[in-house]
Amino acid sequence: MLHTNLDINGAGHLTMAGRDTVELAGKYGTPLYLMDQARIRERCREYLCAMREHFGRNALPLYASKALCCKELYRIVAEEGLGCDVVSPGELYTAHAAGFPMEKAYFHGNNKTDADVRCAMDLGIGHFVADNREELYAISREATKRGKVQKVILRVTPGIDPHTHAAITTGKVDSKFGTAIETGQALDLTRQILTLPGVDLVGIHCHVGSLCFDSGPFEAAADIMIAFMAQVRKQTGHTLSVLNLGGGYGVRYIEGHPSIDIPDNIRKVAERVRARCAAHDFPLPQVLLEPGRSIVADAGLTLYTAGSVKTITGYKSYVSIDGGMPDNPRYALYQSDYTVLNASRASARPDLTATIAGRCCESGDLIQEDVRIARPERGDIIAVLVTGAYNYSMASNYNRIPRPPIVMIAPDGSDYVAVRRESYEDLLANDL
Repeated sequence: MLHTNLDINGAGHLTMAGRDTVELAGKYGTPLYLMDQARIRERCREYLCAMREHFGRNALPLYASKALCCKELYRIVAEEGLGCDVVSPGELYTAHAAGFPMEKAYFHGNNKTDADVRCAMDLGIGHFVADNREELYAISREATKRGKVQKVILRVTPGIDPHTHAAITTGKVDSKFGTAIETGQALDLTRQILTLPGVDLVGIHCHVGSLCFDSGPFEAAADIMIAFMAQVRKQTGHTLSVLNLGGGYGVRYIEGHPSIDIPDNIRKVAERVRARCAAHDFPLPQVLLEPGRSIVADAGLTLYTAGSVKTITGYKSYVSIDGGMPDNPRYALYQSDYTVLNASRASARPDLTATIAGRCCESGDLIQEDVRIARPERGDIIAVLVTGAYNYSMASNYNRIPRPPIVMIAPDGSDYVAVRRESYEDLLANDL
């Protein structure tokens, strides 16, 4: 199986965390997001232990909320001792409502409005990850008005291309995010920040992109970022004490993707960070990372019910499901790879090559093309694996389709609803 929390039981059904996915589909209906809580906790502990071992006791992984945001996720992450990064007032509000400790929350975003800044301060945000001059002035004004000093980390772009999909590459000079080091603008902005009242510039941040399968981009980023921190100290006399290297480790969506040893990757990045700090005679900063996908992706799968199986003679076959791009838009957006199984016949030989088609009135509503799958009959349960990240968080109500629920499998094997299924009444809640 693609991941160790998946298996096939005696009935020939796909299981996750030891639970029969076909039975769970019958209990809760489809489409259904299914999450393995033990897997999430395992990933959290993997990051926290490795970072503390290699970077020091003050190192901290920040769960990247955009991967999957709901109150239960924040409760789990908080219990495991992680911080979080949020990219909108909605994520921030959700974390606060879940009781997440706000001093461990970091607020990102390339265009925070004045209302966003006020909301974050009202809720007690620990750090702003500031993107630009206008935002910094807004933070300064609001903090000064409140008679407080707000901790800020400056987002910079190190000029690194990790060669992932263009839509998820964020560390190049030409990016909507951050301020470029290469052009000298980051140093100029740093000088300006140090003159602003109500702002305490404690560190710098970068994010080179997503779906990185090795430590190379992070090591390259560390070289540039530490050199910049040393330059700031030399030019301004100010020593930055926090280095946030962002997130972006990938996961195996299909058999052809490599496995990643996260602790070993962290060890390699730590060795580079320590070496560059020594070379610049710079004190080792507190190091932050922002894992999101690699925390939740392989803890999740989505279950659908098969409808029709249509074969166009001489062309191709389609398996239609009761979900699609409203609950998983990633194939339509990025042509993302997924593993698809007939969960009802998981032990059967894959004897059909088909495109998995959603139910929307849209030709591009596809989940995957030309996959090998055990030929389904109407009513079979179709599983799309590794959907814990960027599925629910990117879901929509296109075609006025309610969003599916999230059901958690607890470490003791019990199951519970973390996010309820939307009703048709929910769709009308804001209509007048």
